[in-house]
Amino acid sequence: MTVPHLTPRADAAGTRPEALGHVELIIGGMTCASCAARIEKKLNRLDGVTAAVNYATEKATVSFPETVRPDELVAVVEQTGYTATVPPPPADRDEAAGPSADTERDRELAALRQRLVVSAVLSLPVVLLAMVPAWQFTSWQWLSLTLAAPVVVWGGWPFHRAAWTNLRHGAATMDTLVSLGTLAAFGWSLVALFFGTAGTPGMRHGFEWTLTRGDGLGSIYLEAAAGVTTFLLLGRYIEARSKRRAGSALRALLELGAKDVAVLRDGAEVRVPVAQLVVGDLFVVRPGEAIATDGIVEQGSSAVDASMLTGESVPVEVGADDRVVGGCVNVGGRLVVRATRIGSDTQLAQMARLVEEAQSGKAQAQRLADRISAVFVPVVIGLAVATLGFWWGLGAGPAAAFTAAIAVLIIACPCALGLATPLALMVGTGRGAQLGILIKGPEALESTRSVDTVVLDKTGTVTTGAMAVAEVLPADGEDADRVLALAAAVEHGSEHPIGRAVAAAVEPTALLPVTDFANLEGRGVRGVVDGWTVHVGRPGLLAAEGLALPTDLAGAIEAAQARGRTVVAVGWDGRTRGAIAVADEVKPTSAAAIARFTRLGLRPLLLTGDHTVVAHAVAAEVGIAAADVRAEVLPADKVEVIRALQAEGRRVAMVGDGVNDAAALAQADLGIAMGSGTDVAIEASDLTLVRADLEAAVDAVRLSRRTLGTIRGNLFWAFAYNVASLPLAAAGLLNPMLAGAAMAFSSVFVVLNSLRLRRFRPLS
Repeated sequence: MTVPHLTPRADAAGTRPEALGHVELIIGGMTCASCAARIEKKLNRLDGVTAAVNYATEKATVSFPETVRPDELVAVVEQTGYTATVPPPPADRDEAAGPSADTERDRELAALRQRLVVSAVLSLPVVLLAMVPAWQFTSWQWLSLTLAAPVVVWGGWPFHRAAWTNLRHGAATMDTLVSLGTLAAFGWSLVALFFGTAGTPGMRHGFEWTLTRGDGLGSIYLEAAAGVTTFLLLGRYIEARSKRRAGSALRALLELGAKDVAVLRDGAEVRVPVAQLVVGDLFVVRPGEAIATDGIVEQGSSAVDASMLTGESVPVEVGADDRVVGGCVNVGGRLVVRATRIGSDTQLAQMARLVEEAQSGKAQAQRLADRISAVFVPVVIGLAVATLGFWWGLGAGPAAAFTAAIAVLIIACPCALGLATPLALMVGTGRGAQLGILIKGPEALESTRSVDTVVLDKTGTVTTGAMAVAEVLPADGEDADRVLALAAAVEHGSEHPIGRAVAAAVEPTALLPVTDFANLEGRGVRGVVDGWTVHVGRPGLLAAEGLALPTDLAGAIEAAQARGRTVVAVGWDGRTRGAIAVADEVKPTSAAAIARFTRLGLRPLLLTGDHTVVAHAVAAEVGIAAADVRAEVLPADKVEVIRALQAEGRRVAMVGDGVNDAAALAQADLGIAMGSGTDVAIEASDLTLVRADLEAAVDAVRLSRRTLGTIRGNLFWAFAYNVASLPLAAAGLLNPMLAGAAMAFSSVFVVLNSLRLRRFRPLS
């Protein structure tokens, strides 16, 4: 099995990346996609620097010339208002990026959860007292102030800090809107309580549906300030929890390899950690063990399951002088391997870098609310200033003018916005979980709307991923059941996947007894059944044993191989009596699922590391055009195929299940992993299917699109009532009850609209 060494890609100008220095900065303090864009813009302004900042993974991948030092890059990020740290040297990276990094992220998540819980507990009575007049006891407003103050100041601190950073750079985002609205509501409430009539004992917020102009000093808006803060903290927590998993794909990939290895030292086997291996060491790989590192076989022969790396459905036979790859599993005999690449130079480590590169280069979908805020916030601020100037200029007095201007800011901070995305996401993902579909976040939902091409891995995705008997080919005059029975009896003693598939085709209780069993490594098996010496294996093995191959059977074998099947010959008593074709069978639902993908507007394309003949046979069976088949593609090339499709202007979804698919899943605009696959593929994907069924992938796309549509509807309504109320606020006609009713109605609509996702039904 020969696997080419992965080399870094050249950039557009043909310059090797090695010509530049490379560093991956860990960024802190980002609150939205616009923060990442701002940092990236600042870094790219440096001469010769090329930077890509990933908001989801909180990392910046930077290429820089010799004239720039890493500490200068850190300084630029810090001047922008964020934090940056340079990772430790490669020798210490695994340790540094392991538990300590995870612990820091867990600590941040726990702190956010604590902020959310405390804010929710304090906000609930504030909202209830404001909205239920019957509960408004004497001096209730002062209790509301006591409870709301820590929520607005401490609970909302992440928003205020981000708003200040945005202000320093002349930018307006959702954090600006939240901070401005909550502080305006809280500040005006303080003015009304201490300098107006709102602090008078016996003050009530009654149900007044009339539009009257007043100075606003008799009303408080503490429930708006506390409620909006809490709702948005909930959304921020959900987002942070999904980001916490961003690095899991790399950790899972690097953990695939063996942890220790039997090294030959002075002729004896010594068990040592894999980290102690050096190039040139001889190490032993027993049947069932993972190969510790890349190397060349020195002694022995065996079958190696490389499907997780190459996608080949049939284990590859290896012998002396053949290359093997770390992480693959030895399923046959004992091997002695000489290590040729270790550590970060191995194929597995380079695949990890491919996954990381794909994740870092993947354009993150900017939050819809931020895009709306970029326009909405400046408009609201301008309207508030215009309102202040208008009423003051008309001689209405400073109190009335400030009341109208503050009312504009208060009504502009939508309560329902805190629920719009997280609630729809929670209901949609909850329904998806019931159907075996796991959605990782709003970015994945946005991707489903725009994808137009679905790239399908073959092994384990379109097919079952397990070998099974497809047909028995008896020679003229022979009985097919007899051929299968004798072959299964002998193969029952084999550990080879093809042998196990043949043995599994017969009920265990019907297996005939075997004597003198022998495993002919790399060629087949032999045993005595019913007094006959039965050979099962490659046609060449039987020919070497003097078992002639009839002409009719030779033609049948060639026809089966042309259909992409693997064939083993069966012979006894001086001639080959038949053959058995095994294949990685197509799943029963694959053809229907691919037809449904087409109806959804997605063009299916088959991408596999398996042989061209096998790939085209599977494609023909499930309805994929021959022109849309890419076969014998290695992991690095899978990423390049995805990139090439994206370069053509296509939005690509990738469905896969193996380690060999992880980098492609990360590179694709939408990654869909089969839950039956490896942890690496699952973690690198955007959607995970618990059911190993392509029809579930179709339902995943449908549910994701439906959920995204619900989020868009929620966001529209969350802003719509504000836009409708802004003229009333600017006219000075907005009273607290109308503002509260608008907020309540908007929130109820968002809740009911989101709950409609629970009625989603799969097509199958």
